[in-house]
Amino acid sequence: MAQKQPTRKQMLDWVNMVSFAVTEANLYLDTHPTDPAALSYFQEYSRLRNQALNDFASMYGPLTVDTARANQQMWEWVNEPWPWEGGVC
Repeated sequence: MAQKQPTRKQMLDWVNMVSFAVTEANLYLDTHPTDPAALSYFQEYSRLRNQALNDFASMYGPLTVDTARANQQMWEWVNEPWPWEGGVC
């Protein structure tokens, strides 16, 4: 049975969740730099965030400059609807 592809909103929600986890772990590590469990958590969620950003970019276009393809002749996100036009960001 084929697995259903997540919607743009579902993928964006996942990007936001893992991004939040990375930011919070980063802040914690600023004050607890020797906590091995926190460092492991940060590394895992950083990996998940990078994967989520790359997956989103491949299906819906880049969210960050890091996931924009350098060989494009123009920025892809200029073709997407802006938030005030009903776009999701």
